Amino acid sequence: MTLQPRCEDVETAEGVALTVTGVAQVKIMTEKELLAVACEQFLGKNVQDIKNVVLQTLEGHLRSILGTLTVEQIYQDRDQFAKLVREVAAPDVGRMGIEILSFTIKDVYDKVDYLSSLGKTQTAVVQRDADIGVAEAERDAGIREAECKREMLDMKFMADTKIADSKRAFELQKSAFSEEVNIKTAEAQLAYELQGAHEQQKIRQEEIEIEVVQRKKQIAVEAQEILRTEKELIATVRRPAEAEAHRMQQIAEGEKVKQVLLAEAEAEKIRKIGEAEAAVIEAMGKAEAERMKLKAEAYQKYGDSAKMAMVLEALPQIAAKVAAPLTKVDEIVVLTGDNSKVTSEVNRLLAELPASVHALTGVDLSKIPLIQKATGVQV
Repeated sequence: MTLQPRCEDVETAEGVALTVTGVAQVKIMTEKELLAVACEQFLGKNVQDIKNVVLQTLEGHLRSILGTLTVEQIYQDRDQFAKLVREVAAPDVGRMGIEILSFTIKDVYDKVDYLSSLGKTQTAVVQRDADIGVAEAERDAGIREAECKREMLDMKFMADTKIADSKRAFELQKSAFSEEVNIKTAEAQLAYELQGAHEQQKIRQEEIEIEVVQRKKQIAVEAQEILRTEKELIATVRRPAEAEAHRMQQIAEGEKVKQVLLAEAEAEKIRKIGEAEAAVIEAMGKAEAERMKLKAEAYQKYGDSAKMAMVLEALPQIAAKVAAPLTKVDEIVVLTGDNSKVTSEVNRLLAELPASVHALTGVDLSKIPLIQKATGVQV
């Protein structure tokens, strides 16, 4: 059975008159005892009578519960209100063999616009809260966005740092690998070159051994060739050469004897010529000595006159030696204004000549009459 309990102008706990309409689903219990109770309560009554009994019971409980609640509790939490009505009314209708299957609040309104005002107030509050919530949400969103950006930048910085660290580690590892590869490559190249050098050394050593063997064979062949050539030379050259040498030796000895004899003859000739020239020189020296001796004796005999004669013979030569530098002079000019003075200068020079000769030779020319006359010097 479907029932619609309705309570009009019921005052709430705050004294606000409300009209509440509900919907209830009820049925007759089928349990034997409870069914007997229902039969006892409703025997002889039709369905509408049963509905009226149950409806009045539900409306009474609904009215009583409305008086204990506020408008906000009834309006805002209808499920809790319906649950409370169901729980309070269920025992009473249950004792009549009736079971409440469901109970819900269908409608709540008032005639003084309390709910409308409450709705407006609530709407304003909600709008205010909504605006505040939007502002706070926007603020929180901005803060969160800034925090997210900061976190993003931090994460990006950390990611970039990790990338840089990873890149640096990669480059270091790459450099280490490259260095290791270069070292291994250099070692391999060095080992290859050393192995090549060893192989070349072995090859060269074998070549040298081959050359030594070939040289030994060549030396043996040359030795045989030398023996053959030596025998051939002995047969073709040495024997004739020895004969020729013996002949030449004999000729040389004869030539030597000849040269010795010629040298001895030449030396004897030179000695004879030297003795002859020495005798001539000795004779000439003796003759010159004899001449000088005779000349000295003659000078001794004649005394100062002889010495004077020798000095006079030597004077032209002395004069020529003294006047030799003047032969290179083209012209001599005597600067004087008096011709008699030139004559006196010449006479003075002639007067000084005997003294100069006497100083040089020890011979006094002033004692010679001719000199006395020329110079005017008296003895």
